Amino acid sequence: MPSKIEAHVAVIIPFYNGARWVERAIRSVVSQTLSPAEFLVVNDGSTAAERDLLGKLAGKYSFRIIDQENGGQGSARNTGVSASESPLICFLDQDDYFHARHIQDLVEAMPEDDPLLGFVYGDFCSADEEGRILHSNTLALQQSDRHPKRGAITDFIRTDLFILPSASLILRNAFESVGGFDAQFKGYEDDDLFLRMIRAGFTNYFLNKPVYFWCMHSASASWSITMSRSRFRFFKKLAGMFPDDANKRMFYLRDCLMPRFGATFLEEAVKARLGLCKDPGEIMDIFNQYTEVVIGNSHVCRKARRRLGYAAKVLNTYPVFLFKISKLVRRAMRGI
Repeated sequence: MPSKIEAHVAVIIPFYNGARWVERAIRSVVSQTLSPAEFLVVNDGSTAAERDLLGKLAGKYSFRIIDQENGGQGSARNTGVSASESPLICFLDQDDYFHARHIQDLVEAMPEDDPLLGFVYGDFCSADEEGRILHSNTLALQQSDRHPKRGAITDFIRTDLFILPSASLILRNAFESVGGFDAQFKGYEDDDLFLRMIRAGFTNYFLNKPVYFWCMHSASASWSITMSRSRFRFFKKLAGMFPDDANKRMFYLRDCLMPRFGATFLEEAVKARLGLCKDPGEIMDIFNQYTEVVIGNSHVCRKARRRLGYAAKVLNTYPVFLFKISKLVRRAMRGI
């Protein structure tokens, strides 16, 4: 593990048509109290005009640009790591920005004597699209969440981890040993990475202090069909990673995955049938596949399977009368 004195850090920003915001992110990196040894921006297949704007910023602020075909944020981050050499890695999303002491605070939070250290992470401020603060310590809102992430693995797959790459300092050896980000995801890639690091035995430490600003806006991937696709892919990956084990009385689908994902799959299916979202056919296909998985699992109680199956039948057959099944939907959501 590198010492704090020799803390060579690479900062990596994945960029995709984000010229509207990225200069703010770049300024926050070059103005750090502890400067990074490497600063890379990975252009993930942006338009020519956006790439030209990024090139002008590189001349102004001095960072390295790496170009690749569009592969998503996780893929761009992996490319940046492969092109860098520093033993410590910080990621930053193009529409967010670092606190001035981001790198220094996270480096100072590293323990001196933990050979299994995987990452250190901190709290963060929520902000609007213009960077105006909405909440100064966002993790404090998660009253039931515990930091750092220690304990039963079921706690980490039942709910979101609330560890953001832009609030983290990650050791390269830990990142590379688990294969980096899974490029199939364009959403949930963060939870997937940190879960695999925790499961591989790497430790983590929490700094109870905001280290960056998370800016929310409607153009975010979380508002698109992209997130719905990734949510289902992550659900399937977790189901494969954690099969039920009756001998150990570990029923991951029933006790962890259904409480975490079920209500969202159902809510999106209802919105699809009401015409309140784009790509309704794909949303319904996701819901129907989820329903098949649940109904086919004998460890889920019959009552919950029956309710979900009936809700699926109504949603697929009688969309005109959806307003009549509000009670059914609410009951099904409680049951799954």
